[in-house]
Amino acid sequence: MIEAVRMGESRVLVVHGAPGVGKSALLEYAENSATGMRVLRAAGVESEMELAFATLHQLCAPLLGRLENLPVPQRDALETVFGMRAGAPPERFLVGLAVLSLLSDASEGRPLLCVVDDAQWMDRSSAQVLGFVARRLLAESVALVFGSRQRAQDLLGLPELEVTGLSDADAHALLDSVTHARLDQHIRDRIIAETKGNPLALLELPRGLTMTQMAGGFGLLNADTLPGRIEQSFLDRIEDLPEQTRLLLLIAAAEPVGNPDLVRRAAERLGAIPETALAGGTDGLLTIEARVTFRHPLVRSAVYGSAREKDRRAVHLALAEATDARTDPDRRAWHLASAAPGPDEAVAAELERSAGRAQARGGLAAAAAFLQRSVALTIDTSHRAERALSAADASLRAGDLDAARKLVDIADRDAQGEFQRVRAHLVRSHITFAAGYNNEAPPMLLTAAQRLEPFDMDLARETYLVAWASASYGAANRDSLMAISRAMRELPSPEGSPRALDLVLEAYALLITDGRSAALPTLRRALIALTGAPLQDLLKWGWAAGGLTALLWEDRIMAEWPVRVIDEVRAAAALSELPIYLHALGLPIVLSGDFAAAAAIVAQSEAVAAATGVPMTQHTKLLLTALQGKDAEASALIAATIEEAGAGGQLNGVASAHWAAAVLYNGLARYEQALPAAQATTQSANLLVSQWALPELVEAAARVGDDTAAHGALEDLADSAEPCDTDWAQGVLARCRALLSDDAAAADDFYREAIERLGRTLLRPELARAHLLYGEWLRRDRQRVEARAHLRTAYEMFVSIGMEAFAERACRELLATGETVRKRKNAGSTSEELTPQEQQIALLVRDGLSNPEVAARLFVSPRTVEWHLRKIFAKLKISSRRQLGDALSRGEYESMTQ
Repeated sequence: MIEAVRMGESRVLVVHGAPGVGKSALLEYAENSATGMRVLRAAGVESEMELAFATLHQLCAPLLGRLENLPVPQRDALETVFGMRAGAPPERFLVGLAVLSLLSDASEGRPLLCVVDDAQWMDRSSAQVLGFVARRLLAESVALVFGSRQRAQDLLGLPELEVTGLSDADAHALLDSVTHARLDQHIRDRIIAETKGNPLALLELPRGLTMTQMAGGFGLLNADTLPGRIEQSFLDRIEDLPEQTRLLLLIAAAEPVGNPDLVRRAAERLGAIPETALAGGTDGLLTIEARVTFRHPLVRSAVYGSAREKDRRAVHLALAEATDARTDPDRRAWHLASAAPGPDEAVAAELERSAGRAQARGGLAAAAAFLQRSVALTIDTSHRAERALSAADASLRAGDLDAARKLVDIADRDAQGEFQRVRAHLVRSHITFAAGYNNEAPPMLLTAAQRLEPFDMDLARETYLVAWASASYGAANRDSLMAISRAMRELPSPEGSPRALDLVLEAYALLITDGRSAALPTLRRALIALTGAPLQDLLKWGWAAGGLTALLWEDRIMAEWPVRVIDEVRAAAALSELPIYLHALGLPIVLSGDFAAAAAIVAQSEAVAAATGVPMTQHTKLLLTALQGKDAEASALIAATIEEAGAGGQLNGVASAHWAAAVLYNGLARYEQALPAAQATTQSANLLVSQWALPELVEAAARVGDDTAAHGALEDLADSAEPCDTDWAQGVLARCRALLSDDAAAADDFYREAIERLGRTLLRPELARAHLLYGEWLRRDRQRVEARAHLRTAYEMFVSIGMEAFAERACRELLATGETVRKRKNAGSTSEELTPQEQQIALLVRDGLSNPEVAARLFVSPRTVEWHLRKIFAKLKISSRRQLGDALSRGEYESMTQ
């Protein structure tokens, strides 16, 4: 590993194994082997797990002088989370990108080795950031090595090495070196077996047993109690130490930083003189030098765990009094909380302030932990209910749904008024929605919105919109959607001019209660207002309003609206919201037939989802693979989505998967499979996907001869599209009418109208399909010459777009007319060797972005961008950035700077 880093190759490794098995020794060996490298070291501390970015600060502290080398947003983010400046809480993913850039910059001079021991005790914020960084180290001369007792959740998926016990031969040799009497072979074998070759156990066990016990095999441990038995061996040694020495050990165990001055001050407050306590030594268990360190983490846990409760409280109080309230208020508050024998309002209030500081630094998990402890120390029930609400909300946003539920129960139980009770119900509703229980969430959100009206009308309106969206994007039936829409109709008119939120609510309600024709004017007003709504509003509810463009069949606005939001989301570093808007941009790009740009959007969305740890249904990827006609790949993705999304209650994802299946099977001319897939989609409550699936249902039903299903779908499509006088709506409607028309002249007119209308849209796949259907109809009507013209146009369009299944279908039709078809490669063949990430980088660089700008957008380091560019240049046989414009046809790749 060390040599690989020197060669410019990054390496990441998670070393895990039981306590005492030798992980720290391996990490120390790596450090000692890192000649010519700079070493940064940090360690997780159990008592510091609730302090946001504590471990990260340890690791990065030596590099803070290099912050000025980072882009301003990244520098500001790190200065904020490390308490060096005041500011809005940064997204943790921006913090991760900043740390990646900082390590990359630090490795420019010489390779860098970062060692994080006791990773199981990292605070959650640090673990998330370092996991983010570890997954993006590629071309940097950086190694990142973790030592952990178990596989840490935020490090799952990284390369790992499990450290097990010594071999029997080595274990026998080590045992012999620490025993001074010959042991019976059977006893020796049992010791080796029961310790599983754990080196620390083999070293420590003889200290706790007499030679008689050793020789007779008495007092030996069971394998499943090994850590406890090792701790006991340490405790046996601790009990022999003088009282002041034991007190000093307890102070050091309770003080997480290892600050010798702080330990000294706390000891003096308790009447212990460090020089006296250390006069007789500590039997090698504790070292006080530039930093206070224990021989092993199990020594710390043994000392702290075995102490009496009153002694621990006294030590924490002394540490709190010795901690500077100005420079380190959060650790002081945590010590005070640990010192409290029972409820204490002053300490609870201090923890609440610490939670506010943690939240300002972006440490949601830390804020939740402070608030949870604050709740436990609060006496007054009204205050406890309020703090429990805040703690539940913080826990929800930190992703700890179980803790959030328990805290909501406390808030509900202790609530002193209706407003507290309804806010508790609102948080409970959001927990249910976040957990994917879409059938349960809409009625809960509706009730919350109704109960909020007398107290906070703005919050009530936002809640109504979230309720409507949760019902329309995934509920199993539309009863909830109708109930929510009727309640929205009864809302009082807003004071003054209606805002975007007010118009969206009114439009959505009218759409369900009165139909599209009645809602159309308000839908259009809402769309105009939405395009100019403030970003802070869009981040709260914009995802629920984005369907307006599709409901109005506005293909150009549908492609343009997300661009502005994505730019502002990136500028605000609100990366949690980014996948939603990437999806909103990805779908119109797919529908326009720009599959290369769509693949880049999919790759970027997957990168963000991996970074945030929040999986999302890949709607864009589903439609893309379906339109590409890649049967095996698309079918596998569709099946996996239906299974996973269905199991998680994400019915929106299930509906999208069925829609993709209908598209795929129509392209493959497997209409008997397309029909049930389309029917499953149109029967869902997802208004957008069910609308888009109607043309698929018309085509599949027409081809299998199910006139009832075909005409029913056409009627539903007419209700949706006819009121919207756009070329998209009218073109698709005309194409479907042509399919079902019994009058040849009328059918011909409808096909021509469909081609004319769709030719004025951005939707090349829809236009190509109109040519295909018209050509198929003409061939069956024995008009072979004209059929060939339309089938040839369809075939060439399908090939150029990359729609393999539809191209094959057009090819078969052409052959049936007597035409000779020469198979062509699609237009993407010039760069088909590029991976999706290479495509993204090539497009962004071609459009003028610098390496740092590309790196910030794709969550990698500038050096990784440079590394990818070298590969891109080699594949495209070019030598400079300027040549990318010619190598990547602009007809094939649209600008990704949007």
